[in-house]
Amino acid sequence: MLLILCTLVGTVTSVTQYSIPEEMEEGSVVANLASDLGLDVRTLNKRKMRIDVVANKKYLDINRETGELFVLERIDRELLCNSKTTTYCSLKLDATIENPIRMFNIEVEVADINDNAPHFRRGTMHLDISESSPLGERFSLNNAVDPDVGVNSVQNYHLSSSQHFNIEIQTGRDGTKFADLILTKMLDREQQAVHHLILTAVDGGVPTRTGTASIIVRVLDVNDNAPSFDKDKYFVEVMENSPIGSLVIQLNATDFDEGSNSDLLYSYSLYTSERTQHVFSLNQENGEIRVKEMINYEDLQMYEMEVIVSDKGLNTLSGQCKVTIQVTDMNDNHPEISIKSFQSPVKENIPIDTVIAVVSVSDKDSGDNGVVDLHIPHNMPFKLRESSDNYYKLVVSEQLDREKVPEYDITFTVIDRGSPPLSDNETMNLQLLDVNDNVPHFPQSFYTIRVAENNAPGALLSSLSAFDPDLHENQYLVYFIVEKEIANTSMSMLFSINPENGNLYALKTFDYEMEKDFLFHIEARDSGSPPLSSNVSVHIIIMDQNDNPPVIVSPWRAHGSVVEEKIPRSTDKGSLVSKVIALDLDSVHNSRISYQFLQVSDASLFSLDQYNGEIRTMRMFSYKDWRHHRLVVVAKDNGEPALSATVTIKLSTVETAVKAYSDMTEVPLEYDIFSDLNLYLVIGLGSVSFLLLITILVTIVLKCQKVKTSKAAPPCRNSVISERNSTIADSTLVSNDAYWYSLFLAETRKGKLVVRQPVPKGSRYIVSSIPRSTGVSETSDSAPSTLQYPK
Repeated sequence: MLLILCTLVGTVTSVTQYSIPEEMEEGSVVANLASDLGLDVRTLNKRKMRIDVVANKKYLDINRETGELFVLERIDRELLCNSKTTTYCSLKLDATIENPIRMFNIEVEVADINDNAPHFRRGTMHLDISESSPLGERFSLNNAVDPDVGVNSVQNYHLSSSQHFNIEIQTGRDGTKFADLILTKMLDREQQAVHHLILTAVDGGVPTRTGTASIIVRVLDVNDNAPSFDKDKYFVEVMENSPIGSLVIQLNATDFDEGSNSDLLYSYSLYTSERTQHVFSLNQENGEIRVKEMINYEDLQMYEMEVIVSDKGLNTLSGQCKVTIQVTDMNDNHPEISIKSFQSPVKENIPIDTVIAVVSVSDKDSGDNGVVDLHIPHNMPFKLRESSDNYYKLVVSEQLDREKVPEYDITFTVIDRGSPPLSDNETMNLQLLDVNDNVPHFPQSFYTIRVAENNAPGALLSSLSAFDPDLHENQYLVYFIVEKEIANTSMSMLFSINPENGNLYALKTFDYEMEKDFLFHIEARDSGSPPLSSNVSVHIIIMDQNDNPPVIVSPWRAHGSVVEEKIPRSTDKGSLVSKVIALDLDSVHNSRISYQFLQVSDASLFSLDQYNGEIRTMRMFSYKDWRHHRLVVVAKDNGEPALSATVTIKLSTVETAVKAYSDMTEVPLEYDIFSDLNLYLVIGLGSVSFLLLITILVTIVLKCQKVKTSKAAPPCRNSVISERNSTIADSTLVSNDAYWYSLFLAETRKGKLVVRQPVPKGSRYIVSSIPRSTGVSETSDSAPSTLQYPK
């Protein structure tokens, strides 16, 4: 398939020539160079045979194993030889071999193939051709180019089908083909303004390749069409008194030319009268005829004019039409309103049917155009009554209320019966004078005001402002407290109200424990004549504050806050040791008292009920336990911040067997006054001094005799026998000392303490024992009470 030309002249100057087509695949064999050069293939590697490129890219190389010259890289002839001055294109190579060194000149011709299609430098060509151009006129077109050479380059052109154009092929000196566009039929822009053509370039290769370009021919206008109107005659009607500037008609003329040849100007002809031109204006640019002066039907009923339209072409062409304008009579006189009398302002309590105004109406037109009707808005408390021809009275039809509507804008509207109807209106402002017909009104019918006790005197409690919709003095309110006495005390001594704004103040500091609430009335009175007033109930509720600390009433402390108690060491687990009772004059949660140990010598030995204050043993005493214990109990209320009181109980244990009694039975308890410890002490002391022993024995005997004489039990918590005067009658205990009653209560566990009332001189308590339901002692707040302490 390859054409090989080999010429071997000598060993150095010989040139070996080959010819190959462009675009061969990589690896394609050109020829067996070793065989053509007479070289031994087996020595090519050893003699380092190589191919060197002369002024070109290395497209070819030699296979040392076979001696074949092969394509190393695809060859593009158009890229390799970009000059079209010659059709010959080649690669020049040098083959070199060593031992001995020999050089061979190799030339490989690259033959062209038809691998490129023709193409135009401009894909779209624009031509402007006047519609007046003569037949046969020639227009140059851009030629197509083809990188291929020879027969593979552009050989011909074809034009798409057209009635007006054809092409003619021209050949240049270098063989380049050109095409000229020839006009074969006269152009008419009004029929077809643009022509779209396709020019195709064809090369001579096998197979042939083509390229196309678009030709857009725009036909240039020539002023060959005169402007014309839609109609030769126009007839229009216009109402008299039409507003100046209103449109009468817009003439529409057309010109099939374009550009300045189609730009039109409108004008009156000489046959149009000056009067017509004064009444109607003609717009030269768009042909609008508008009203220039007021039109009166009574002056002239018809106008005629002739309008000329001209284009702006080089050779001006024109057209004309006639316009007839008929004037139509109209209802051009508006009805008139005349207010003969009008009364304003008036009192809001003016009687119904009172005449407010007298109005007359008129219209200069005749017939239906002169018949008029008078109206006022329907949503007003007034109505019109016709008194005589074209006279009307405006009267009150409903009761007026200034507080709802303080004034009225009454619009009188008169409409004639013309077609279209004309109207006129007149608005009058009617103001109402205030009458004291509204009582002051409080936003609430009942006020509940909560005031914390211990308030500062003069503190603002609330603002009790009332509202009166009246005006001026009828609206000015004065506030005062309706006098009421409670426990010989006037409300004015407890509270004060600002007469101008209704601000309510407290004049004293309130104590919840003394006063719980107050109920009185506040009256608001206006300054009208006669004055009107209303009142509102005010309930002042005093809110409790935690301002009273708990008071410990049991165990009783004659002096100081330390109580000394004794208890047998043989006391069982769970036995009542003592009971702390505290009272708090506050209420609700501020009076809820809880108890807890502040100090305890042995936390494993004693327990304290936080609700009823009972101190009980948690186990039996042992020989290791101390004989003296110190218990500090704090009673704390539930207020915020909490208040408290403390009591210190010094508890001593004795070696005595005590029989416990209950239910207030006063029976002497026998016990052994000599304990083992005392016996040891006596023996020890006897060894020291007999006289001292006698003294101690006498002292003990005297003490025991004193106890037996009073028939009182040792001071232990298992007994409630009292040395003091106390009686029980009907479950009520009257005692000089609440301490003894607290012992009774703690021991019997049958009731709860209720302090009913103070004894007049404050020397005794009156308390009652009532059955317990919860097992927890509480201070009753079922009735007001005052606790008075011994003085």
